[in-house]
Amino acid sequence: MKAILIGIIAALFFSVTFVLNRSMELEGGSWAWSASLRYIFMLPILFIIVGYKRNIKPVMKHMKNSPAPWFLWSTIGFGLFYAPLTFAAIYGPGWLGAATFQFTIVAGSLLVPFLNKKKKQRMPIQGIFISLIILAGVFIMQIDHASSVPIVNVVLCVVPIIIASFAYPLGNRKMMMFVNGNLNSFQRILGMTIASMPFWFMFSIYGFATHGLPSQSQVIQSFIVAVSSGIIATVLFFYATEMVQNDNQKLAGVEATQSGEVIFALIGEILILGAPLPSTVSFIGMGLLIFGMILHSVVSALGNRKKLAFYQNVTQKKG
Repeated sequence: MKAILIGIIAALFFSVTFVLNRSMELEGGSWAWSASLRYIFMLPILFIIVGYKRNIKPVMKHMKNSPAPWFLWSTIGFGLFYAPLTFAAIYGPGWLGAATFQFTIVAGSLLVPFLNKKKKQRMPIQGIFISLIILAGVFIMQIDHASSVPIVNVVLCVVPIIIASFAYPLGNRKMMMFVNGNLNSFQRILGMTIASMPFWFMFSIYGFATHGLPSQSQVIQSFIVAVSSGIIATVLFFYATEMVQNDNQKLAGVEATQSGEVIFALIGEILILGAPLPSTVSFIGMGLLIFGMILHSVVSALGNRKKLAFYQNVTQKKG
């Protein structure tokens, strides 16, 4: 339950991404700058944090010994996650983007059998069935959204986010397995940020070529996103997943906490951007999201109790 609580707090900070990305889009900012500036700002901040404890050298050594995996999984986990997410902000409100991104809950479960070829792992079927409740909520909200905008807008909002929802858990888990506990969360994020820089520099060039330099407002908002979502939320979420990385059911429960991003993003858009309240149909979809998140947490907690009771019984018999 501690990991789940940390996951919910991470969701609060993650929701800043969806609100401010939408804000920058409404102000006419380039989505390419919104994406690249976040990680460009993250880099010096991470160097300061990791350097304060003199932990930079192990990161550099690890990256130098195996540059290819770092570049590949960092580009996927950060690049193919965040670039599509900022692009989707063009075609839908932040809370809807946050809702659609909950597909990552099922994506993470579907990836389980393919992540570790040396160790066979079964797909957490129970977690997937519960996740379908969350996806039903997403589907309802997207159908409601489709009734008020052209279908092409829905497609351009949904498809990039689905790509992001697979890329994030894939890159995160692959790097978690690759470092194998040799680096802490801050070190791993620093390494992934450094390794993804070629991707973000190319995006910066594209942003400059198509929109020129970013405005002062976009720079400030991108910095806030970098600190809130890029540093605080990412570290909290990585820490929560590391706490339960050896239990697929618990891991699914932690990933389900990210459903809270939808509620936090909606409140943020109403308060900051003056967005209108969603329709009753969309609220029904949100209700399913919340229910699914709670159900994940309850199932995870019950699973822990059963395992603890089994361990105690075995210990007593041996005694």
